[in-house]
Amino acid sequence: MQPPIIVTRRWPAVVERILAERFDTTLNAGDIPLTPTQLKAAFLNFDAILPTVSDKLPASVFPDEDVRTKLIANFGVGFSHIDLEASRQRGIVVTNTPGVLTDCTADIAMSLLLSVARRTGEGERQLRGGEWAGWCPTHMIGTRLSGKTLGIIGMGRIGKAAAKRAHFGFDMKIIFFNRSQVDDDQVRAMEASQLPTIEDVLTQSDFVSLHCPGGAENRHLIDAKRIGEMKRGGFLINTARGDVVDQDALIDALENRTIAGAGLDVFAEEPFVPERLMRMENVVLLPHLGSATEETRVAMGMKAVENLTAFFEGRPAPDKVA
Repeated sequence: MQPPIIVTRRWPAVVERILAERFDTTLNAGDIPLTPTQLKAAFLNFDAILPTVSDKLPASVFPDEDVRTKLIANFGVGFSHIDLEASRQRGIVVTNTPGVLTDCTADIAMSLLLSVARRTGEGERQLRGGEWAGWCPTHMIGTRLSGKTLGIIGMGRIGKAAAKRAHFGFDMKIIFFNRSQVDDDQVRAMEASQLPTIEDVLTQSDFVSLHCPGGAENRHLIDAKRIGEMKRGGFLINTARGDVVDQDALIDALENRTIAGAGLDVFAEEPFVPERLMRMENVVLLPHLGSATEETRVAMGMKAVENLTAFFEGRPAPDKVA
């Protein structure tokens, strides 16, 4: 008998077909996020739950009684939306999908960096609105990337990939903060310098790109005080998690021009985006597109399939996080 599993959102069709072949699969045809009540019920009715980063799984949705679920196979590398302690207490294994979304997320970080520096979103809105009066020497002057300093907060896979693009593509100087020491061939090839504190990176960078995990440990890692350490002409790029930045403090800094601009792919309370952010022209806003390519989303789904298959065959899940 195939294990019953539930997929909380629509996944790429090819992955859904494979899941349906290998497991007793319940799909979310309407692609409407499950309510906390529905998620709680899922723990009682399915051997595995396949959530996404948009599904909040705090301790309150884990039933107190014996649960049927043995595995949470998350679609995404980040898992701060899942209460790992609640999972451990109930003997539920949690897996993620690392590695396969590195390049695409780094691409989005560079896209945001370029867009906010060169004001491309603002320029397109002006052109499409019929407001462009033609070329002139002082029109929509932005900031160049070449030769500037990029500060990376979190020098893991994605941080390194973004740094590589910036250094070799735009001749940017790379400095970074990471809690553990990072000294490998990639870092040495970029001549990247690891600095002892986040503040050191913020004060010396023209652009700061965040690539650290979300969750309680890093909540508001970039707060009002640290934003105040940035250069007045500096830009903040966030493709990590919305809770890493104190969003209200960032909005205040942008409105007051304490920093020059920001490029954001993630937000504190997705999908809600504050109206104050929406009104600003010195911000580029994307709807969490970091991994949104066909190749990457399929690869993420197949990672989850590999974890499911290994687990239910009695083998160690390759991407176990808890």
